[in-house]
Amino acid sequence: MTGETSTLSGSRILIIGGTSGFGKEVALQVARCGAKPCVIGKTESHVVQMRESFPDGVHASVTTLDATDSTQFEAFLQSHGPFDHAVSMLGGAMGGGFIDNSVDDIVKAVNDKFLASLIISKALAPHMSQGGSITLTSGSGGHPYDASGAIVGNMSVDLLVRGLAVELAPGLRVNAIAPSWTPTGLWRGMDAEDLAQTERRVAMSVPLKRVATVSEVASAYVFAMECGFLTGQIIHVDGGVSALES
Repeated sequence: MTGETSTLSGSRILIIGGTSGFGKEVALQVARCGAKPCVIGKTESHVVQMRESFPDGVHASVTTLDATDSTQFEAFLQSHGPFDHAVSMLGGAMGGGFIDNSVDDIVKAVNDKFLASLIISKALAPHMSQGGSITLTSGSGGHPYDASGAIVGNMSVDLLVRGLAVELAPGLRVNAIAPSWTPTGLWRGMDAEDLAQTERRVAMSVPLKRVATVSEVASAYVFAMECGFLTGQIIHVDGGVSALES
C-alpha cells in the first residue's frame, strides 16, 4: 500500500521489539505506507542494523531500550510520545508440557507474554493519540501438553485484549496478532538442519501445508492498525491451524 492511500500515512507508530523478525518487517511496511516508525529494541547490534535498513527519506527513529524495564520505558514515552499506534512483539516460546518444565520456567513463559503485555499496555495508554490502536502479540498452534507456559501466556494475552478493548474504547482500539510457528530470529539458536526439520514438521500440521512468511504475518499487524472498526480481536495468522481446534 502506498503512502497516498494508506490511513497510516503521517502516523507516528511505536514498534516494541522492532529490530528483527516480525517487528522489523512491520516497521519497514509502515514506512512504505508513509508512516513514521519509532522502533525500540534491546540488542545494540540489531538497533544499528535496523537504522541502516530504512530507505533514504523515511522519517524513522531506532532506540536501544529494554521495554520491560518500567522506568526506562516510561521515561522514553514521556520524551517521545504521543503515538498514533503502538505494536508490541513482546513474548517468547516454550516447548514441553507442565510436568517436563519447572514451575519457574512456566511462570517465566507466562509472564514474558501476559505480564509484559499488561505492563506495556498500561504504560502506553496515556501516551496514545485518540483514535489510535495498540496491537499485542499472542500465538497460535501448540497444545497444553507440548507448549505449556506459552499456551497459558497466549490465552492470557487474548483475555487481556478483550478487557482492554472495552476499557479503552472509544478512544483506543486494542487487538492482537496470533501467528503460528514461523522461522524468525526467535529461533536463531537452532542450527540450519534442525530449523529446516522443524519447518517441515510444522508445515505438515498446517492445512495450507506450509509455514507463514515474515511478511505475511507483519501485514496482519498493519491491517489491525489500518482498520478503524477493529477492536478486541485476535487475528490468527496460522494457515488454518486454529480452525482444526474449533
